[in-house]
Amino acid sequence: MAAAAKTRSGGVCVILLVCVFSSCQSLFHRGETYKREISVQLNPNSNSTPPGGDLLHVRAVGENDTLHYLFCSQGAPTLLLVHTNSSSSIVKVNWPQFLARNHSGSLTVEPQSSILYTTAVVFSRLLEYDDVNNTAKATSDFLPPYKLQDFIWSRLNLSGPVALLCGHHATFINGSLCVKLSVFNTEGRALTWPRLLHSANSSQIEVWLDGIAPRANNSRFLLELQAVGGAYPFSRVDVWQSIDDEYTPSIFKVSQWVSSANGSSDILGFVQWKPVAYLQPHPVLEDATPCRYSDPVLQSGEAIGSSSGLIRGFYSQPGAMGLNVSFGLAGDPFYNNTMFLSWTVLVGIGTPPVDSFSPLVITIMAVGLGTPMVLLLLGGVFVYLHKKRQSSTSTYQPIN
Repeated sequence: MAAAAKTRSGGVCVILLVCVFSSCQSLFHRGETYKREISVQLNPNSNSTPPGGDLLHVRAVGENDTLHYLFCSQGAPTLLLVHTNSSSSIVKVNWPQFLARNHSGSLTVEPQSSILYTTAVVFSRLLEYDDVNNTAKATSDFLPPYKLQDFIWSRLNLSGPVALLCGHHATFINGSLCVKLSVFNTEGRALTWPRLLHSANSSQIEVWLDGIAPRANNSRFLLELQAVGGAYPFSRVDVWQSIDDEYTPSIFKVSQWVSSANGSSDILGFVQWKPVAYLQPHPVLEDATPCRYSDPVLQSGEAIGSSSGLIRGFYSQPGAMGLNVSFGLAGDPFYNNTMFLSWTVLVGIGTPPVDSFSPLVITIMAVGLGTPMVLLLLGGVFVYLHKKRQSSTSTYQPIN
């Protein structure tokens, strides 16, 4: 009976160990992800290069829906997302009205009855302040802001569904501010830090300052973002914690500025970032600097419409919220030290991508859970064999 019990105990340990490693193996294998078919069109419906900036249309078609990404440099750089329930929806632009920037409805997605959700993100202003006391508190000593609608923007440089836009202000001696848009057809991860996880329902925007001459000895910057939508504005920022920093070293949080229906938990659209910026184009860990955000506040839809040709052309009565992202904490290097600053953000619809445990963490967990089970199994076998030996040597034999 004792031998049978020990055998059953050992069998249970083996089964548990197999289950643990089988679960880990299933986590390693993500399976085939959802894919979209992507097409790219520059300045749709236009027979010539429009003055004042470009309009990029990236069409991402799913099985029975379409995501339209519209990226525009007519005024402040703006990304507009339009989600439709049709795989044949199209974009139409009335260019004379669109360029005049005084007529809503000059850009439409048809059929309009197929539109499920729309949102837009405007990169509106770059703010600079002199952090004299190295406190990273942007409460005073602000210099005149750079309005991005006043920048002189280059033509869009395209490489498939990736578009690069660079511009400079008239007061710049040299240097530029660049905005890089990447649209994805499936799930994946960027190759450079912060290596955000993206899905087929999201796009990535990288913003960087390169060589812009600071106007103070201890300059720090803030970037103003404005989120424009219809009935469901971007009302709150959620912060998610993690125990895994393999892809973004030293960063265990992700911030998500989200739009939801009537305050529910169902997310309609999002702007997602990790609270880190980098002070070198090819950073190492020492080049990371934290970033913070302000609480979202209500913005004037009319003011945003006047700064962005895309907002004016698509929305008739836009509702808008805005926040600032500030770079650097007290004691961190100033912008003057490297003359470079980069920050990355995802913009998409639906539930934001969430990092699961990385293979490294899964391996550590498997070893941590599996080793005690192996020791327990070996210990049980040893105790069983030891007691069996003792019983065989100490038992009296009957005498005939």
